[in-house]
Amino acid sequence: MTSTPAGSITVTMEGSNKSTTLPLLGGTLGPKVADIRKLYGELGIFTFDPGYGATASCESTITYIDGDEGVLLYRGYPIEQLAEKSHFLEVCHLLLNGDLPNAAQYEEFHKGVTYHTMLHEQLRRFFEGFRRDAHPMAVMCGVVGALAAFYHDNLDINDPRAREIAAFRLIAKVPTIAAMAYKYSLGQPFVYPRNDLSYAENFLYMLNAVPAEPYVSNPILARAMDRILILHADHEQNASTSTVRLAGSTGANPFACIAAGIAALWGPAHGGANEAVLKMLAEIGSPENIPHFISEVKDKNSHTKLMGFGHRVYKNFDPRAKIMKETCHEVLAELGIKNEPLLDMAMEMERIALSDDYFISRKLYPNVDFYSGIVQRAIGIPVPLFTAIFALARTVGWIAQLNEMIGDPEYKIGRPRQLFVGAAPRNVVPLAKRG
Repeated sequence: MTSTPAGSITVTMEGSNKSTTLPLLGGTLGPKVADIRKLYGELGIFTFDPGYGATASCESTITYIDGDEGVLLYRGYPIEQLAEKSHFLEVCHLLLNGDLPNAAQYEEFHKGVTYHTMLHEQLRRFFEGFRRDAHPMAVMCGVVGALAAFYHDNLDINDPRAREIAAFRLIAKVPTIAAMAYKYSLGQPFVYPRNDLSYAENFLYMLNAVPAEPYVSNPILARAMDRILILHADHEQNASTSTVRLAGSTGANPFACIAAGIAALWGPAHGGANEAVLKMLAEIGSPENIPHFISEVKDKNSHTKLMGFGHRVYKNFDPRAKIMKETCHEVLAELGIKNEPLLDMAMEMERIALSDDYFISRKLYPNVDFYSGIVQRAIGIPVPLFTAIFALARTVGWIAQLNEMIGDPEYKIGRPRQLFVGAAPRNVVPLAKRG
């Protein structure tokens, strides 16, 4: 994993004779990057980049995004092709190992995941410590972090085999944990995983099955869930991925790192976006109220927020949204859903976004969160579980990123700098003399 020289730039400090030359590095794709590592040593200055929007924190071979062109690649493969021709576990193998598996490799990888789906039975008791109405992400943070207390044999991040086992366990057990969180909120018995079902089918089975009657899998709904997982499996150095890398840079075990990623993903500006879409629609109330809501969105003096439209990275279109839109309409057709207020509003919002000049000129197109929220709602998944499913999908990406960082000979503990704007040095005055 190496970058290539791509020229250099000279930096000169005004008012002094100090200057330095910074190498420019070029990757396989994307813009050139200035290597600023010697800037402080030679000039005594840091760079200032709140939110790190113009800073590359690492080299990576996993995911590439071109926001202007609407491109998303996993290990070089277009997301559109992966969503059409592959299944989630194939994509997991791709992200973790660098390439899609052949038949023998897939069989071995499938077994590695499948036979770790059950939880240690004592972990069942953890759920009893939560309120029934606890948010599933609160439960996920606690239980995933607690896995380190049960699986001591794979906590050494410097042991490749230990990391491989931890990867299998996390990919396999996170769906079980998410499903248990849901069942616990309903007061229903936990449903144990079935190894004869596909990854997506098994998750839907654990969510929806009850002991009182047989469960019948719907292939259209299972494929929709599989696509949701593929589309959310990784997304470069976003907030939660950067959190996982930062936690991992301290030497923390994989379970702790993934729990940290889940905590970061919980935020409404990140993984909670699809949940926010449904909350927005619920607040609108009915399709007749949409014109008034749209007028508030257009009003510069209004604080009304539009959720599920546009994207911080994708400036023209989100390549995942097109796939999710097709999946959304497949699911609605399969279920024959009609006159469901939230879904009716969602479809009307989609129509307006694709025809209104205000939306078109600002490139406020429906994004992947908009459509995935509708699909999950149609399938019957409760809104609070949406972000937990996002965490389920992203777990493999987090693990791949963590493994890549650990294998990077240049990695070191993360330590961002700051621009201090607080008080200058001052002396402590005794309490009795303070005014």
